[in-house]
Amino acid sequence: MSSYDPLVAKTKVALSVAVAFLCGLGLASQFGFTKAAPVAAPFVETRAQLPAAAVRPAMDLSDAFVAIADAVTPSVVRIETYRRQVRQRFSMEDLFRRRSRPQQNEETVRTGGSGFVVSEDGYVMTNNHVVEDAQEITVALQDGRMAPAEVVGTDPTTDVAVIKIEADGLTPATLGSAAEVRVGEWVLAIGNPGFETGGGGGSSLDYSVTAGIVSARGRNLNLIRRDLESESEYSRESAGFAIEDFIQTDAVINPGNSGGPMVNLRGQVIGINAAIASRTGYYVGYGFAIPIDLAHRIMDDLVAYGRVRRAYLGISMQAVTPEDAELYGLPEVAGAHVQRVVRDTPADEAGLRMRDVITAVDGEPVRTSNDLQHKIALLAPGDRVALTVYRDGKARDVAVRLGEAPLPDEPEEVVAAPANAAGKLGIQVTDITRATAESLQLESTEGAVVTNVQEYGPAARRGLQRGCVIHEINREPVDDADDVDRLLRDVEAGDVVSLVAQCLQADASVYNIRVPR
Repeated sequence: MSSYDPLVAKTKVALSVAVAFLCGLGLASQFGFTKAAPVAAPFVETRAQLPAAAVRPAMDLSDAFVAIADAVTPSVVRIETYRRQVRQRFSMEDLFRRRSRPQQNEETVRTGGSGFVVSEDGYVMTNNHVVEDAQEITVALQDGRMAPAEVVGTDPTTDVAVIKIEADGLTPATLGSAAEVRVGEWVLAIGNPGFETGGGGGSSLDYSVTAGIVSARGRNLNLIRRDLESESEYSRESAGFAIEDFIQTDAVINPGNSGGPMVNLRGQVIGINAAIASRTGYYVGYGFAIPIDLAHRIMDDLVAYGRVRRAYLGISMQAVTPEDAELYGLPEVAGAHVQRVVRDTPADEAGLRMRDVITAVDGEPVRTSNDLQHKIALLAPGDRVALTVYRDGKARDVAVRLGEAPLPDEPEEVVAAPANAAGKLGIQVTDITRATAESLQLESTEGAVVTNVQEYGPAARRGLQRGCVIHEINREPVDDADDVDRLLRDVEAGDVVSLVAQCLQADASVYNIRVPR
């Protein structure tokens, strides 16, 4: 009979527990119960650091900016233009043969800017430089619609243009007055600078809203005058009538924002974004806008007459200097110093003289020569005005009946008709020969092959390329190039043409292309 040993018993129990633990661990590992538990995410504090009351003024201003952007952006449009330009370049052949003249290649370039709707019937205000010389203009609305536009009128001397679209459900912007703008007040510069390409896709940078303050008023940069002097004979003749009385702001304005609205905190348009002071062409701290009062006056003429009827005084002038004020006994250094009076003009007939200083128009003070030019431009030919003039140390009133400025007539542009019907879409086509079918790996010779595509033309923007084979036009079958010519012959500007074409051995696709106006 064996005796009971407590030590041995305890040892057996310990071994049994150890074996059971190891077996359980193995089973747990097999079923995945021993995987490491995920590390708990660090606690992130989301409470506001400051109470709302401490930053309430800034939050109110931020909310105002949001409300203004929501109210105004439906009126802002993107303007895409296509124009022909001659680009000069030296080729390697030119360099080896030491030719002194570069080759000149005419090409289509895409440019654009911004604008804003000013009436429910489709009038859009923008800069002249945005639409100048454009062969085709397309306007993109906030809701994604694209509408062709026609130019109502332009005024290079103020850089203002009016275009018109046919569309329903437009939201016009509300116009304010630049005369009420104060230096130091907040303004927003709004634009729609992005481009959106059809067919092959592209990118869109819609709606840019920047904030700043009004830094100054009545700025004269001589930008418009210099641009006019460097262009055509017509432009050079107009340079003397250039008006620059810009609103200066530190709100960011870049080229794509040109033509968009500058608005006050009440959401009213007080200017048209027009220029930046920069050697690089991009914002470096200063932006400038055309006062809306002047732009509105120009728009009224362009809509009513198709041209600007500029009120005319008939003087050459400069801003008053401290020396002028001292010599003439002026009460302050302000006004427009008359340097010359043109014969047989309203100023001559009213008796204005060299060395006169004009200090007010209808009781409104004149600070500089630009200010006087702006005030006269807001009036119409035939209007009567009372000028306050300092002469021989005394102020006097001179009544003047304004004339019409002798702006040169803009030369008519001759537009050549397309060489064939396919040219309306910016393409050239030909029949498919057996050799063409073999090179393009086509199964048959039915259809018309695209041999050339105008760069940035209507078809190119929708993604049509050289080598594409057109099989249908407006649901009608195309067997050869003659069918293309026949089916496009009666298509008019503004119509949408629906093509079915096969490109790059892919399946046939639909290309809906609008014929440019």
